[in-house]
Amino acid sequence: MGKLLYAPPDGPARDCRHQPPLGGVSLQRTIRYDRQNESLIFGETKRVYRDVGFTLHVAELTSIKATDFRTALASGLGYRDEVYVVEGDYDEFDDEYSPSGPVSFGEHQGRLFVRVQVVTKAHEDDDEGSPEELYRSALRPYLDRRKAVLQKVEMVGSQAASPWVWDFYIECNLRMRTAEDLYEIGRGAIALLDALASGHLTRETTLDLLRAGHADVLVGQPEGSWLDVKSSHYDLDSTQGKISLAQSISRFTNAEHGGIVVVGMKGKKVPGGELIHSIHPVPVDGRTLRRYQSALEHHLYPPPDLLDIECHEADGKGIVFVHVPPQPEELKPFLVHGAVVDGQVEGAFISIVRRRGEGSIPITAPAIHSTLAAGRALLRRGQVPE
Repeated sequence: MGKLLYAPPDGPARDCRHQPPLGGVSLQRTIRYDRQNESLIFGETKRVYRDVGFTLHVAELTSIKATDFRTALASGLGYRDEVYVVEGDYDEFDDEYSPSGPVSFGEHQGRLFVRVQVVTKAHEDDDEGSPEELYRSALRPYLDRRKAVLQKVEMVGSQAASPWVWDFYIECNLRMRTAEDLYEIGRGAIALLDALASGHLTRETTLDLLRAGHADVLVGQPEGSWLDVKSSHYDLDSTQGKISLAQSISRFTNAEHGGIVVVGMKGKKVPGGELIHSIHPVPVDGRTLRRYQSALEHHLYPPPDLLDIECHEADGKGIVFVHVPPQPEELKPFLVHGAVVDGQVEGAFISIVRRRGEGSIPITAPAIHSTLAAGRALLRRGQVPE
């Protein structure tokens, strides 16, 4: 296992080792350091010091408060020590021969750090410049939303050929958090960095890349069950355009896993589907997001939970993206007020569609009827018939 090579920047030291108990009463900590036995103790478990620190299993992090964790590590870790997190079978783990997981913890001057390690083909002295700024800008929106800060990025080792290993040191707000929460922040950072390096994307990492201004990572990726792109704005000056936007969003609200609609990218049909071909920025001004919001408020019912309409803009052009999280089943089906029939707008109609693969399918009349019948039965009898 590697050693902690980085000393985080100096800050106000917070000595957590000798805090007096409140009111003379000793507070029970979720984890503590036993100086006599050089061990971490939590619950009925005791972990002794190894050559470069301690090891915990990922399942054990759930019950450990982040503030208690910091205090214990401040008492028990040396300058170059870490707490490594084991993700596999702990009984089979050997600290000398077994690899630990890519997330570990370190402490310096009363500050707790999450270290994540990522293997990439990027070298710190690449001809195009150091990739550090790319990594920082990609992680910033993700970490900001999780009340965390990337304090240090460095390449590990000096091997002559790729792949190279990079370490990222993240400092998190510890209030009302567990060690597992911090671990998940580290895991999410790894997923985002891996997506940046390899192009393997999920809905969550795609959203973070869009927010960070790295839409170019999507080029070459397929559209699918959770991703749809459009090269130009919906015509929000016409009822037909507003209905079209509402239908695009309703496809994901009625789907199982939600999705993202991106305006400002071109797709290209290929055998077996459609790929994202290029970035095609659209005009963006102060009214753009509000017009999208207004169109959905008037034509999509019920209002989707936690819907995000955002943009990344530069010099009056950019990309607009609408993120649809998975919706509660009790809100479905989502209805679009209005329909386009034979090229004509029918304002009194409703339409219901959902996403399947790269296409959209209508929700059938029997499915709608069974949902309505079940609801009416529940109102009448207080129970849903089998």
